[in-house]
Formats: sequence, structure tokens, C-alpha cells
Amino acid sequence: MTAATPGTPGDPAPDLDELLELALEAARRAGALLKDGRPADLAVAATKSSPIDVVTEMDIAAEKLITGLLAERRPADGILGEEGADTPGTSGVRWVVDPLDGTVNYLYGLPSWGVSIAAEYRGETVVGVVAAPMRGETYHAVRGGGAWTGGARLSCRSAAPLDQALVATGFAYVQTRRAHQAEVARQIVPQVRDIRRGGSAALDLCDVAAGRLDAYYERGLNPWDLAAGDLIAREAGALTGGRPGQRASGELVVAGSPAVFASLQPLLDAAGAWHD
Repeated sequence: MTAATPGTPGDPAPDLDELLELALEAARRAGALLKDGRPADLAVAATKSSPIDVVTEMDIAAEKLITGLLAERRPADGILGEEGADTPGTSGVRWVVDPLDGTVNYLYGLPSWGVSIAAEYRGETVVGVVAAPMRGETYHAVRGGGAWTGGARLSCRSAAPLDQALVATGFAYVQTRRAHQAEVARQIVPQVRDIRRGGSAALDLCDVAAGRLDAYYERGLNPWDLAAGDLIAREAGALTGGRPGQRASGELVVAGSPAVFASLQPLLDAAGAWHD
């Protein structure tokens, strides 16, 4: 992964509202392409880590649309995209793009998929947008400005004991990792209300922000899977992290309302959710 090239100390900070508007436009355009342009005979263009984890033609087309728009409007910015975009930039701003989070859901015609676009400035996420076209919803946040969908401010759920918490998770497409993740879930299920597996990390994080889930955890996410959703969840009042005392990362992502997060994180650490 190539880090964003920082701007010089004298460079002005970016206008976050401008970055937000651009992210919203890019997500809207990509969402429309994916929703309206999905062919009935959707083909597999390539594979990712295993034959199950597919890359579709539409996935690649959506990333080209997004990165093309970003490069046109802000040519000095860096871009990191799931489908191969990786340019360093010189402005201190880097876009982190997942053009289609929930690819398998999309391939099968399930509605839980989205477009995730985040903007980082000097390594910190400052803008996040997740568009969910089949829900008719777009979630967004600017650092320090709260999390929103449409004109409604998002807020995570109020405090609840862990045994009343609805918790989402995800599973890798590599079989050896899946087996251990299933064992972790087996240990967690008796201690919570129930477990959900939605298939889109970005939407799971937004559902924590919207109060539709009490918590979410997963191992093996990439920066583009979590950048926008992590900011949206935090701006809605949720806590996010990895292992105790660490930030969310590919090792482990945990997000939840503060009380549930405080109870769930040590359980996941003890269960070994952070390793294969």
C-alpha cells in the first residue's frame, strides 16, 4: 500500500465541504452505474483471493468512473482503490475507494452492497461517504461534524448489556481463515442477543452508526473496506478500534456503542479474533 504523499507545511488545508461534495457526487454516479447498469448475465472478470471472491465487470467499471472523476477535479490528490488504483499525489489528500463493497451480494442480486469513498488528509480520514443504492440511502460524515443520512443526524444505539446486543460480523473468502472465524463466532454467540452476517463491511459500520446494530467486528479488512464507514460510525458516537489500545486495522476491526464496545472488545481479544 502506498501512503499519501504529504503536502508541504505551507500548503493550505483542504476545504472539507468541497471534498464531501465531490465524494457524494462520485458515489452517486457510481451507485447509479451499478444499479442501473447491472447486466442480467453478469460475468466474472477475474478472481481475488479465491474463486469465491469475485471481481465483476461492474466493480471495475465503477472504480474507473470514480477515479476518473477524482483525477479530473483534483489531479494533485492521491488515490487508493480496491481494484488497483494507487497513485501517491502531492496535495496531502488521498482518496480511499471501494467501488463496490459487497461484491458477492451484488453478483447474486442481494441488496446489501454499497459504494464507499473516504478522503484522508495527511493520514487522517476527514470525509466518508457510503452510498447504498438499493436502500435508497447515502451515509456521510466530516470529521467533527457528525454523521448523517439525508438530512437526519445519525446516532448509535444507547447503552445495552452485551447479552442484549445485536452484533454483526464477516468472514473471509480464504477457507483457513474462515474456519477460525467460525470458531470465534461460536464463542461469541452465547454471550450476545444474536449474530448477523450482512456481507458488506461498509454497510455494517453504517448500520452501527444508524442504531440498526449494537456492534460489528471483523478480521482481514482492507483500508478501502473500512475507511469511510469507520469515520461515519465514530461521528455517530460509536467507538471503533482493533485489539485493546489499538486502532482499527486489517488485524481486527471492532465498532459499537460505547458500552457494548467495552464489553465485546476484550471477549474478541481473548477468543483470538485478531489472528488466524
